[in-house]
Amino acid sequence: MLAARVEYVAPWWVAWLHSVPHLGLRLQPVDSTFNPRDESYRESLMFLGLVAAVCLGLNLIFLATYVVCACCCRRDEAIQTKRRNSCCVTWTAVVAGLVCCAAVGVGFYGNSETNDGVYQLIYSLDNANHTFSGIDALVSGTTQKMEADLEQHLARLSEILAARGDYIQTLKFMQQMAGNIIVQLSGLPAWREVTAELTELADETGYVEYYRWLSYLLLFILDLLICLVACLGLARRSRGLLASMLCCGVLALLLSWTSLAADTAAAVGTSDFCSAPDTFILNITEDHIRTEVTRYYLYCSQSVSSPFQQALTIFQRSLTTMQIQVAGLLQFAVPLFPTAEKDLLGIQLLLNSSESGLHQLTAMLDCRGLHKDYLDALAGICYDGIEGLLYLGLFSLLAALAFSTMICVGPRAWKHFTTRDRDYDDIDGDDPFNPQARRIAAHNPPRGQLRSFCSYSSGLGSQTSLQPPAQTISNAPVSEYMNQAMLFGGNPRYENVPLIGRGSPPPTYSPSMRATYLSVADEHLRHYGNEFPA
Repeated sequence: MLAARVEYVAPWWVAWLHSVPHLGLRLQPVDSTFNPRDESYRESLMFLGLVAAVCLGLNLIFLATYVVCACCCRRDEAIQTKRRNSCCVTWTAVVAGLVCCAAVGVGFYGNSETNDGVYQLIYSLDNANHTFSGIDALVSGTTQKMEADLEQHLARLSEILAARGDYIQTLKFMQQMAGNIIVQLSGLPAWREVTAELTELADETGYVEYYRWLSYLLLFILDLLICLVACLGLARRSRGLLASMLCCGVLALLLSWTSLAADTAAAVGTSDFCSAPDTFILNITEDHIRTEVTRYYLYCSQSVSSPFQQALTIFQRSLTTMQIQVAGLLQFAVPLFPTAEKDLLGIQLLLNSSESGLHQLTAMLDCRGLHKDYLDALAGICYDGIEGLLYLGLFSLLAALAFSTMICVGPRAWKHFTTRDRDYDDIDGDDPFNPQARRIAAHNPPRGQLRSFCSYSSGLGSQTSLQPPAQTISNAPVSEYMNQAMLFGGNPRYENVPLIGRGSPPPTYSPSMRATYLSVADEHLRHYGNEFPA
């Protein structure tokens, strides 16, 4: 009795994808039945890819319009508005990077699921190939034994037992039984063509799947690298990294939409097959295998008997009859013709090995093994395979969204960097509070400290020593300093401490401070002038 058949039930996403409208390139409806040999059906799958291409074009048009508007518009914003826009740009880039990382995670899972499903299909095809090859090997081996080896033994026995007519009749009957076995074996289907096609299919599927898996892996790495470049560009405020991110982002956007087109066409086509796999297999095998044999393996029902049952029964009966005849000859003919023992023992050994081959052949022809391989192949391609393709499609959509957002953020970040540099350029380069001046000072070796006017005058005793050699300081009179002070704010600045040597704008002294300054200078000149005459 056959075991109860494990029914194949298509998952919900197969029915959902199979219900997608199938349209030709001229927008005419196309039958959704899986038929890759039909040109109109192939056009319907290509149409799905063209839909993704149209979406890519609309996406690029939107991005181009946005970038042009962001680059051409002029805004006079306050400092708080600039800070708010800077935060908006930063957080938008962060969210886009997180979406990209999440998309890569989803893509990794989908790529793994699809790879597992495809290799389960290949494994099932290899198992079925092994079974078909074993059947052909057993049939050809048994036929060889009956046609060549058995005939040689019977020919020699005919010469040895020629004096006994009854023994000759027994040998002819055994030859007739061997002929029946050969006829029954020749009636079994030959699986050579099927084996060759399955081997080619498994090899091509494995080849394509390897490069598909590797291509997606490289795409995931590219997406992560672009996110890293974007983060570094925003963190270091580097316009070079930002430009690289924009160029690579456009490339990644193109690849994302391309992968979405391929995933959509593959998912819909595979779902069309998974919605009615039995019908497709019956159609493609009708020229090579009898329909009853194909149905026997596809459905493996208890209500349907094996189409090989009659042939195997005749095979078994013929072997049993021949074994009985050989046993009788060994018992009665060998005492009279001792030289016949060797050939009779050879025939007995041949029949025993043929009986063992019969049991193996019966097990291989049983539908349960091949039907299990068939269900495993469907589970791999229709469950794991299509599920992985759906996750890969989700990855493509999320990646396209993330990179579109990054491309939109790019011009605003670029404009923010440019505005920041322009603000720095408007500041006096000698201002110690200028960040650029501090950066320049950090890279240049510091100059010697300048001493005050009093220390120079008291230490050297000459008016010419007031100017240190390491830095050029104007020796203009104080009145000129007061005139120059009008350049800084329009009003003279009155300070109580001289600022000579500080690298700041020239100071302006109060009238009392000026008088004190001149009197002290004259006193020092008279004192040191008398002590050190010219």
